[in-house]
Amino acid sequence: MISLPDELRDLKRFHGHLGPYAVIGYRMGLIARAMFKERIYALLHSGTSRPLSCLADGVQMSSCCTLGKGNIILRDDGEASAEFSDGFRHLQIDLLPEVRARIDAETNHSTEESISLDLYRSPESSLFVITEGRSAPFGR
Repeated sequence: MISLPDELRDLKRFHGHLGPYAVIGYRMGLIARAMFKERIYALLHSGTSRPLSCLADGVQMSSCCTLGKGNIILRDDGEASAEFSDGFRHLQIDLLPEVRARIDAETNHSTEESISLDLYRSPESSLFVITEGRSAPFGR
């Protein structure tokens, strides 16, 4: 059994298991929350098909964008990417293709926690392309 940091234990409890895409979403939400301290909206391009859809639970947990508050939108694009906004500034976070390929090729029931822990500990620059800009609020 792998020893997990408190944040990952909480994410595992919330999501039901600790998978790489939940951790990727969690990391995306942390980046966004650091930029947007108060008002925040999220647009996820992961869709609703597992395992990529698990990204949404990670984003909800760390960004405070939730389905209940209605400040998160899911688009069924099948992409490991997310956009965040406060209505004025925009943040685009895309998972690097080689990271997605590794997750998809190497993840199974026996490896998911070790891969997730590795992703949690990895520097942002080895996981994501992050682009900042200006924008209007997300529309439906």
